[in-house]
Amino acid sequence: MVVNQYEIYWIDLDPTRGSEIQKIRPCIVISPDEMNHNINTVIIAPLTSTSKTYPSRVNIEFEGKECWIVLDQIRCVDKSRLLKKAGILGEEDIIKVKLVIKEMLVD
Repeated sequence: MVVNQYEIYWIDLDPTRGSEIQKIRPCIVISPDEMNHNINTVIIAPLTSTSKTYPSRVNIEFEGKECWIVLDQIRCVDKSRLLKKAGILGEEDIIKVKLVIKEMLVD
């Protein structure tokens, strides 16, 4: 399966533990294409439709609904968890995601 950065997939996140986001839900692939094209895992950030405003969450529209990319729940998953491609993140949203990741992990 060819997976690219910033594509959105429906992913089965179960089983989980504790406060981890669970069930089948859309997720953004945030790992770089060099990784995506050469190994069997991808780094993802799940989407949720119910959230408070946190600095680690990016508000977007997905399938006509308001959602949040939950960057405080970034995780690595095997590609076998990816069920179906659902779209791709828009350029403006990609910029927002990059800024939050940089603020969270670099600065």
